[in-house]
Amino acid sequence: MSDLFSEPKGDNAPAMTVSEISGAIRRTLESRFDHVRVRGELSGLKRAASGHLYLSLKDDKAVINAICWRGSLAKLSIQPQDGLEVICTGRVSSYPGRSNYQLIIDSMELAGQGALLKLLEQRRQTLTQEGLFAAERKKSLPLLPEVIGVVTSPTGAVLRDILHRLRARFPRRVVVWPTLVQGEGAAAQVAAAIRGFNALPVAGGAVPRPDLLIVARGGGSLEDLWAFNEEAVVRAAADSVIPLISAVGHETDTTLIDFAADRRAPTPTAAAEMAVPVRTELISAVWDLDNRRDRAVRRLTRERGLQLDLLARGLPDLRRLVEDKAQRLDDEVTRLTQTMQLCLRLRGGDLRELGARLPHPRQQITLAAQQSTALSDRLHRAGRSVLSAPRQKIDLLTPQLTAVLSRSVERASGELCALARVLESVSYKNVLGRGFAVVRSPDGVILTAKDLAPQQRFMIEFAGDKKIPAECTPTGQKPEQSKPDRPKRAGKVTAQKNTQTSLFEEEDG
Repeated sequence: MSDLFSEPKGDNAPAMTVSEISGAIRRTLESRFDHVRVRGELSGLKRAASGHLYLSLKDDKAVINAICWRGSLAKLSIQPQDGLEVICTGRVSSYPGRSNYQLIIDSMELAGQGALLKLLEQRRQTLTQEGLFAAERKKSLPLLPEVIGVVTSPTGAVLRDILHRLRARFPRRVVVWPTLVQGEGAAAQVAAAIRGFNALPVAGGAVPRPDLLIVARGGGSLEDLWAFNEEAVVRAAADSVIPLISAVGHETDTTLIDFAADRRAPTPTAAAEMAVPVRTELISAVWDLDNRRDRAVRRLTRERGLQLDLLARGLPDLRRLVEDKAQRLDDEVTRLTQTMQLCLRLRGGDLRELGARLPHPRQQITLAAQQSTALSDRLHRAGRSVLSAPRQKIDLLTPQLTAVLSRSVERASGELCALARVLESVSYKNVLGRGFAVVRSPDGVILTAKDLAPQQRFMIEFAGDKKIPAECTPTGQKPEQSKPDRPKRAGKVTAQKNTQTSLFEEEDG
């Protein structure tokens, strides 16, 4: 104990400085409470840039500030979170700079889940099962809203931060619905503000209907932010037709409205940045896209022009192409004509050769008559021999003779049919059936027009054995009806010039 406290009291007692009494209090606390174990609920956790953790321990009647240095924080067996009920081991000290006492935490162990955190988790699970936090319920934010509605306290710094950020990025019209953001009645006012904005008429109302809503509040402890965990606020945010951004607390703070909102912002300032783009950046992006489009069109046009030029160089001259094809067509026509003529000459020669090989019908008829006569003689001889043979021999030879006669008759019939088909195939009457005619004179068949003399009479035979008389009349003259027959021109040579007789000659008689 300091000697200052042992001096007599009175008006003449020496005055103590602030530092002296603050130091004396600190020494008293540290000597009296150098090792304590405190049970309470964690609240208001804040991690400083230095790495130290500042928080509060509370129960239903009191709150004590606490601090966990960076070295001790790394050795903790649990991760401190708001709402956890823990037992902290350490010492009690004071901070003269603010004249408050605090618990210096050396270790921490879990004592049980806090009542608020337990209630919060139960409510979150219930609302999740109802589908209020489903991803398919989320709506996309408009690119550039005309009117932005803000639900927050009109006296806080949050509204000024949002307005300042909107003015710097892209000025928009802002409609503020003032509400409490902490304490009794705050949750009802926030829920009523969200539903009120959604109830505004789309057009023609005294207050314009926002295209986007921002629900904002600054940071605080779990108790300070509890209004945004109330079920009424969460359901109002989930039912909002207008896209909604939740900007409650700082980046480490999480409330149930964050899950129901269409977008969560870590801070109110970040919500303003999400709401509108940067005007200068948007204009720059538009100009950049316009320039890129122009460059792309010019490049594409240039490339297509080069491709067209290259393709045009590869194309032949159309006139030359047509001329070449026309000349090739003429060559092909000439070759085809020559080939056809050559083929006709070759086939004509083959036909004449085959015609020369064919026997004359008279010869075939004569040969058949001779064969028939020989067969008849054989039959007569066989019959006489049979008649002159004894009866027994006749009976023995009858089957053999019958078989021989049958085979002979069949063979002779087959040969006769074959000769008849050959005779029919070479008959000139088949040619008449295809539209031809035979011109005959008393001297024989007329083969060429030179064989006819003026005023000579002749006969024209058509198919069906129809014959019509005719008279040779020179060109330009009409035939005379009653002139007598003129004598034949002397020295006229007919078809007897050829050694091979014509296939179209008809047998006399």
